[in-house]
Amino acid sequence: MSQDNVGVVRSVYEAFARGDVPAVLATMDPKIEWNEAENFPYADKNPYVGPTAVLEGVFARLGGEWEYFKLALEELLDAGDTVVSRGRYDAVYKKTGAKISAQFVHFWKLREGKVLSFQQYTDTLQVAKAIGG
Repeated sequence: MSQDNVGVVRSVYEAFARGDVPAVLATMDPKIEWNEAENFPYADKNPYVGPTAVLEGVFARLGGEWEYFKLALEELLDAGDTVVSRGRYDAVYKKTGAKISAQFVHFWKLREGKVLSFQQYTDTLQVAKAIGG
């Protein structure tokens, strides 16, 4: 089952890269708990509970405030019901034109092919500087 979990998480990154938000949301459990990194601009409403909260509180803000926000996946680690991913964000903030290239680590918890929880870790200082903070 754990390799199936890795496949689910990989499909999330692939869908996000295509801009297929409905496919990303379809992988989420109805009661998903999504947490942005402490001090990340979108951590203000942690935890986001449910796919609609993630869509409105995270994805819509990313799409509205950033020229682009890309994720380059570098590694997926299989830990059974938990999948750990490592990669890099590349993005440009619309209002300032500032670029980021920040490392990230994500912890995904899954059950029966659905994402139960997500925890992000990243360089929040780099992001704060990009948005003018």
